[in-house]
Amino acid sequence: MANHKKERIIKNNPRVKRFSPRGYRGRPDIVRIALDEFESIRLADQQELKNLEAASCMGVSRQTFERILKKARQKIAEAIVEGKIIQIEE
Repeated sequence: MANHKKERIIKNNPRVKRFSPRGYRGRPDIVRIALDEFESIRLADQQELKNLEAASCMGVSRQTFERILKKARQKIAEAIVEGKIIQIEE
């Protein structure tokens, strides 16, 4: 039996939902970032909240928040290093 995914609180939707590299010939691949991953980056890196406080804002445990944040950072790093489009999806 699969665990039910707890609803995450997203307070700020992204103004821009797609970032594309310049100077890349052809059609770059896309890295998809979920809204909860976007929110984790916003809270931890842009707002500089501690993980426990950010987790509380999202309505998840600290461990869940850290897992979401790690996944988001890995995806963003992949996009930057490999010249991929970042697509934020709802």
